[in-house]
Amino acid sequence: MKKVRKVIASLAALVMAGSAILPCGCAKKQQLVIYNWGEYIAEDTIAKFEAKYPQYDVVYRTFETNETMYPNLENGYDVIIPSEYMVCRLIKEDWIQPIDWNKLPNVTKYMDPMFREVQYTDDAVISNQVLDYAVPYLFCTVGLVYDANKISLPEDTTDPEEIWNVLFNAESDYGIGMYDSMRESIGSALNYLGYSINSMDEAQLQEALELLIAQKSAYHPAYGVDNLKDKVAAGELAASMAWSGDHIVMLERIEELGNDDIDLQFVLPEGSNWSVDMMCVPTNCKNYDGAMDFIDFMYDPEIALENCEYVGYSTPNTAAKDMLDPEVSGNIYYYPTEDVFATLEVYYTSEALEEKYTEIWNTVKASA
Repeated sequence: MKKVRKVIASLAALVMAGSAILPCGCAKKQQLVIYNWGEYIAEDTIAKFEAKYPQYDVVYRTFETNETMYPNLENGYDVIIPSEYMVCRLIKEDWIQPIDWNKLPNVTKYMDPMFREVQYTDDAVISNQVLDYAVPYLFCTVGLVYDANKISLPEDTTDPEEIWNVLFNAESDYGIGMYDSMRESIGSALNYLGYSINSMDEAQLQEALELLIAQKSAYHPAYGVDNLKDKVAAGELAASMAWSGDHIVMLERIEELGNDDIDLQFVLPEGSNWSVDMMCVPTNCKNYDGAMDFIDFMYDPEIALENCEYVGYSTPNTAAKDMLDPEVSGNIYYYPTEDVFATLEVYYTSEALEEKYTEIWNTVKASA
């Protein structure tokens, strides 16, 4: 009788232990919800992760910009991948929780030490906390792509007025593209005018507003994010602002389409932006251990290589970078040298800045 009771008690304990056993005898999978940019992960990465960690069932969702991601955080995600300026905001607002570096052996081994030296925001206290809360995923610069068969620029120019003039003072009726993202588009306008991309000067911001409204009225730019890559590759746009990683993707799509008449170049203005998209864990995360497993998996050198090659953006993984084609890893627009980095800015954030830039961008989008 004792044995029967002992067996019954043992079975009850198994059931109580978390309903971990399904009728089929398989372990119940834990849901892991990932929230990432569109077209920002290799096609088979999630399948490979689930194969290595069969205890997880990944739900994968996407967003287009940091600003469209932000209001959705209450929906509940386990891993999110915002840019560094948004990471700083999320730290201030207690939206993300600390990373457990003891659970990230790949990150510890392969993350480029450069990212420990970056000033991520003008608030030194927050900047010093960024890597306590976030792990770099991919990074890029913001510049201009243009069809050199239709548009001429001085050789090796880095002058922001000369470069952005292609978008703000078009000399012919060629299609142009602008990111539907307030920091990138306002930033390019400020950079063109010779101001900091983090300016809070009222007169400078008014100039940027008027420039963007005039551009919209005169040249009717195509606004978007992922759709701009297809429009450029198809020859519908002769120029567009672009993240450096998008340039690589555009070149691949031009080749796939056989559009040999497009000579697509990328140029990086002084004073423009470089940014880091980072993997974070929200405070309302339901699967912290799964989040750590996913972040560390993304730093497996082969996985990191597949993702940076598929997405086109630059990897912070030293082993993956060493495996890249030298024409890519040696390109200073994709992997800037220290001298080039010194000419660029990251986006800063504050409540006042976010409010002002949102007001400007909403005004631009609402203009005729």
